[in-house]
Amino acid sequence: MIILRGLFVSFLFFGAHAIFSFVYADVEKTLVSWVMMQDRNIKAGSILTLQEENKFDGIIFAEKMDDKWMAGSDNWARSENNQEKYPGWDAKMASLVQMAIVYQKELISIFRDGKPYASYPAKNIDLLSSENNFAVFGKRHMGGGGGIYGMIEDARIYDRALTLNEIKGLVPNEVSEIKPYAWWSFEDGASEETGRFPHHELRIGAKVENGKLMLHLGAVLIAAKSKETTRRGSQVPLLDEPYVPETPRMPDNPPDNWPIFHLFHPDKDLGAPYDPNSAIYYKGRYHLHYIYRNRAGISYAHVSSVDMVGWKWHPTVLVPQANRHGMFSGTAFLTMEGKPAHAYCGWGSNRNWIQHALDDKLDKWSKPEVMLPCDEKGKLMVNEPYFDPDVWIMDGRYYGLNGRSSHQSPLIMKSENLKDWEHIGELLHPDFDEEKLGVKKEEDISCPNFFKLGDKWVLTCISHRLGCRYFIGDFKDEKYLPEYHAVMGGNSRRYFAPESLQTPDGRRVNWSWFINGNGKDHRGTQSLPTEMSLNSKNQMRFRPIQELETLRHEKKEKSMILVKSDVTQAIDDMLGDHCEIRLEIEKSGNKSFGIDVLCNDEGTDGLRIQVNREKNLLEVGDQNGDFILHSNERLSLRIFVDAGLVEVFANEKQVVMADKKRPAGSQIKNRIALFSRGSDLLIDRLSFWKMKSAYN
Repeated sequence: MIILRGLFVSFLFFGAHAIFSFVYADVEKTLVSWVMMQDRNIKAGSILTLQEENKFDGIIFAEKMDDKWMAGSDNWARSENNQEKYPGWDAKMASLVQMAIVYQKELISIFRDGKPYASYPAKNIDLLSSENNFAVFGKRHMGGGGGIYGMIEDARIYDRALTLNEIKGLVPNEVSEIKPYAWWSFEDGASEETGRFPHHELRIGAKVENGKLMLHLGAVLIAAKSKETTRRGSQVPLLDEPYVPETPRMPDNPPDNWPIFHLFHPDKDLGAPYDPNSAIYYKGRYHLHYIYRNRAGISYAHVSSVDMVGWKWHPTVLVPQANRHGMFSGTAFLTMEGKPAHAYCGWGSNRNWIQHALDDKLDKWSKPEVMLPCDEKGKLMVNEPYFDPDVWIMDGRYYGLNGRSSHQSPLIMKSENLKDWEHIGELLHPDFDEEKLGVKKEEDISCPNFFKLGDKWVLTCISHRLGCRYFIGDFKDEKYLPEYHAVMGGNSRRYFAPESLQTPDGRRVNWSWFINGNGKDHRGTQSLPTEMSLNSKNQMRFRPIQELETLRHEKKEKSMILVKSDVTQAIDDMLGDHCEIRLEIEKSGNKSFGIDVLCNDEGTDGLRIQVNREKNLLEVGDQNGDFILHSNERLSLRIFVDAGLVEVFANEKQVVMADKKRPAGSQIKNRIALFSRGSDLLIDRLSFWKMKSAYN
């Protein structure tokens, strides 16, 4: 956080990394809430938060330290970092505890059961005068994780700083002499008593019973001045009515700028699809899920296929209303009994979960079971940042991997039954060689997928800084020692979140999310299914699956094409914006050369695919990836053009994906052109196929 001397403060706000400014204010306030905790191992939840846009103040439990209360704030701008001096939990679990936080101009004071708890200098901000402020119970703020497992008896906001005696005089469910700015007694449901927050929503299992707000595992109550603000404040918007499973479908006449053989979500009005997840083969069909935001919240779309080419959408059943939390990154596996299951991150619950399929179509699932390990003393390790799990079977045991952010190694655990998990420790071996691998051990490992390929173990993952990447190494004594690391999908962060499965014939097939920019029609698209393998030197190879060849038709081919230096040469009889192109060159000493696709009639204004030997790059539009073409090395480029999407495989060593925006109804640019820089180029073979739709 950067603090500027003067009136304004600018800060980076948690996940969104957006920059905001606010004014330090003379406005004072007091937050008061009475809570009876049922499980104090639940971490980083709030018993009352006041929020406006991305600024908030709240009464938060166990975010920075276990069993400690704190004043939560945006990026900890008004929170005390050193909480060692704060008293721990000394109340009985079933007792009612009053917590109060007083915000003065330059002082924040915390009180527990009418006694001073902590006090420290801090600047106050005005959250009371906004027309868009709202209150949150359960989560520390809307847009964040954490939760409370307990019952809130009463909660209030005062628009001035209460004294200690005034706080002591407050009694739950009784009117105070000082009129509150807002008051929730929960005697008449979840309504706010003063009328300042007339709209409220109970989400993810939150409910009011017997005059108490009941919260558990990510459940939340949000109250606002308008229904619009209530909806806008949520990362997991829920319907007012029970959710009826929707089945996405491709329209009969899709726009001409839509892909026809890449997998994407066919509804332009819903939130962009995200990570591919929970891929598995079971009883003759390949199943894949992907995250998208539908009317029910952050959900899992489900598709299946007999060949990984043509996909069928299933009803969307994995939604917040079914599981009490949103559906985020995870993976699927077969149990030791041969039944499908998946592990995933429960968005908003701060937990990873496991579900078992209850039918062969994977349309029915068991209730989620939490995936929490025990330490060596048998105590549940509840306060780790759990997300992005992976599960595999080895030596008759289940192993679980937990994704981790920067500065930490992913944690692994094991289980005999998928219910009781034993903590093992860090995944990465102490001998992790940063210099040899070219990457720091502390680099972000999210969306992990861990599997054996040949005699080696491969870890695919993302870094939010580096993008999609992989390790190759050995897994021995429950530690992973990588010997090679590389980025996959290009040197950008638009090829993301890898997920793979093993086919019945032993192939490892991967999908990645391409964060493309083709507007509302398909803002998130899955890459082509890509076979991953190791060559004799244990180097990774990428190739499009052979099943894609079933879409080929109208083949054209040319041999021995001479491309003059510094001239762009259009190919007149190979036209298409849904096509596969194969370019083969036996030997080339050119500095740079390649092919333009989606060109106009003059062979210009296309998307350039270039082998840049000076920079050792494969460049595709505005994307590029490391690619060394040795002096006597044969080049084979496989290029897939799918409306505005272009995916290129180079010698099976690199795959790069890019896009060229083409508004629907615009003139189709479908020509290709060859070019060479520095010297003439001889192309041994140029093959061209039009591609059928995978959705017919």
